[in-house]
Amino acid sequence: MSSDHSAREHGTEAGPDAADRSALAADLAALNLAIHQPSDPALFTRVPAPAMLPFHWRAAELEACLARIGEVLRLEPGGVRRTLRLTNPGLAFGTTPTLWASIQYILPGETASAHRHAASALRFIMKGEGASTTVGAETHAMNAGDLVLTPSWAFHDHVHRGEAPMVWLDVLDVSLVRSFDAVFFEASGVAERPVSAVPDRGFREHGSGIMAPPGEAPVANPVLLYPWRQAEAAILVAAALPPDSLRDTFLEYRNPASGGPALPTIGTALQRLRPGAELGAFRQTGSSVAYVVRGEGTSWIGGLRFDWGPGDFIAIPSWAAQRHANRSAVEDAWLFHASDAPALRSLGLWRETPCDTAEAGQ
Repeated sequence: MSSDHSAREHGTEAGPDAADRSALAADLAALNLAIHQPSDPALFTRVPAPAMLPFHWRAAELEACLARIGEVLRLEPGGVRRTLRLTNPGLAFGTTPTLWASIQYILPGETASAHRHAASALRFIMKGEGASTTVGAETHAMNAGDLVLTPSWAFHDHVHRGEAPMVWLDVLDVSLVRSFDAVFFEASGVAERPVSAVPDRGFREHGSGIMAPPGEAPVANPVLLYPWRQAEAAILVAAALPPDSLRDTFLEYRNPASGGPALPTIGTALQRLRPGAELGAFRQTGSSVAYVVRGEGTSWIGGLRFDWGPGDFIAIPSWAAQRHANRSAVEDAWLFHASDAPALRSLGLWRETPCDTAEAGQ
């Protein structure tokens, strides 16, 4: 293919046959056919050109909105939830092109009745205690910092018997599922699903991460709960190693049976930035959402600066230059990340490269 022809196909040059192409357009359109036109948007770009924008949601604004929806919205049977969606200004829907992130708010005494959907989901508990979730036939208490998984097509409900509102981050791959036209949803006939005689069997058998029952490893992830105490301990052990120049200490939640990602389409990771850390810049394919668990820092993403603190969220588009720093000289900063990295890796679309810090922003 000549360079001129390639440029025309990519939408960067009209070419000498532009009039002929235009003349063909109407006849072909009548048959639901088309050829490239000079006015078409580029089919191929040299690097990713996401519509998604970097964005920062601040904790104080989120808390005010959560209190408001807690006052006026009620949970109803049939699987309806009370959630505050993080909408990206560059997209028609969703937080990233593949993920929906929202904050779920449940009041004492409420039940978010059981339903199931084709989209996979996770919950990262932001605050509160006294709530539990039933996923399939397992039940787990949810405490701050815990990660709870909801695999595709698993019935799940949430019950809150605590004394204060329960708040957690929901992330679903529903935008990815929509793009495949594979959306399914079903409400349960009962608000709370029955549980097995040993309601946490998967965690008891595989939750250590280093030991498991004999025999073949399960195909699906047998662990639904990743307690904060274990994740924090793992990060602190790894923090004794020399810091990574781009991420400092960064560990992914893993399926203990397979060694792969905890969910097949949603990546989950916990990051610790030691006091005063100034990290290098890099680019990677795929989109992500970061939640600030604790600490204060600054992120430069695609030329924009975001100064963040506890409870904030940041959306990071694909291939945007990014770098991160801890502003405190004495305290750690901790972030939870959810991304579509596993989906990209499985499709052979994952790329990552360091870049100049100026590309991320000053």
